[in-house]
Amino acid sequence: MAGKQETTLDQVFQAIVIDDEGRACRDIPDSACHEEPRNFFTHVGALSLSKLSDGLIDPKLVLSWLMTTLGAPGYLIGLLVPVREAGALLPQMFTAGAIRSMPLRKYAWAAGAVVQGLGALGILAGALLFEGAAAGWAILGSLTVLALARSVCSVSYKDVLGKTVSKSRRGTATGMAGSISAALVIAFALLLVTELVDRRDLVLAGLAVAGVCWIGGGALFATLAEQPGASEGGRNSWEVAKDNLSLLSEQPQLRLFILARGFLTATALAPPFMVAAASSDGQSAFEGLGFLVLASSGAALVSSAVWGRLSDRSSRKVLIFSAIAGAIALAATTAATVFGLLQTVWALPVLLLGLMIAYQGVRLGRSTHLVDMANEDTRAAYTALSNTIIGVVLLAGSLFGVVAQLLGNAFVLGAMALFCIAGAFFATRLEEVQRA
Repeated sequence: MAGKQETTLDQVFQAIVIDDEGRACRDIPDSACHEEPRNFFTHVGALSLSKLSDGLIDPKLVLSWLMTTLGAPGYLIGLLVPVREAGALLPQMFTAGAIRSMPLRKYAWAAGAVVQGLGALGILAGALLFEGAAAGWAILGSLTVLALARSVCSVSYKDVLGKTVSKSRRGTATGMAGSISAALVIAFALLLVTELVDRRDLVLAGLAVAGVCWIGGGALFATLAEQPGASEGGRNSWEVAKDNLSLLSEQPQLRLFILARGFLTATALAPPFMVAAASSDGQSAFEGLGFLVLASSGAALVSSAVWGRLSDRSSRKVLIFSAIAGAIALAATTAATVFGLLQTVWALPVLLLGLMIAYQGVRLGRSTHLVDMANEDTRAAYTALSNTIIGVVLLAGSLFGVVAQLLGNAFVLGAMALFCIAGAFFATRLEEVQRA
């Protein structure tokens, strides 16, 4: 029976990832190659559960709406995205050393996923037990725990992916997970749109589901057949961090990658300013929460698998194309803001859809490029260094709120469009790592 199941799994795997090179593995050992079909689907399953949870607690839309309804002050709501994004990235250069001391790093991701689940349940408890500023602080505190756990997952994931799935299939695995989770988040968004269930009750139920899915995803990920890798022991985090920083001077391609990724953070930072621009243009900021979530998840559904496949062929080109798409979406939003066109009910969801398609391309392109650019010995260091620097960039991005107050949302959105163009420029200077 087990052999039959394995054969069936292998057949499905080959049907999904078939390419010109057939079944041949690239840059993973023979023992990992034998387990690749099972590992591929374990990655898809665990990552689908994690990405579904991400969509259900989206700080840019869902948590912002929830804190608004709870009467939390605006300055706390404004901290949601920086806390989530920077909190998940900044610690990585200091946690990378500990994670690299683990021969089996799947357990780091699994533990991080479980803690994220507990963080989501903590957000739910804060929303149920408190109101006003107390609710805001409780939600932010739980989100901080969630973000820190996410940083552990981020450092360990690319390393485990690089050890268990071949170079030509990694983008396909992450892209499939993005599409599956997006389809489920779309179902959640449609319920929000139809209002068959009270919106607040549905959002709270989504938080509970997110917590359970993260915990389940962690348990599933722990079943990966990961081969023990080289480990480092006896070095403190500061020593490892200094060594990681030296990579900036030694690796020009890594510098270019971080520059491109830094400018392309505009695709992650822009949505709140798009919502704010629509609000100042006559709409209630979260009047169409369901439509906004639908646009965001719809973008992931229609583009994740495509971006993933393209990333396996050329992650460099994916970064270039998604940067250009982001620039177009943000330039169009700027124009719509200037000419008062965001009052149209469909305008913001359509523009957000375009930006989120670009955002998905940036996410998949930079993830695949980093994994394929590095080798087993440098992958964790590259990931930790780039993510820590991007965490600083995202924190600095919170200053866009001040700029928006002084010069307006249209100015900020226009500047972000230029950032995307700069990101495309630096991406053109990257090497085609899939051909290496």
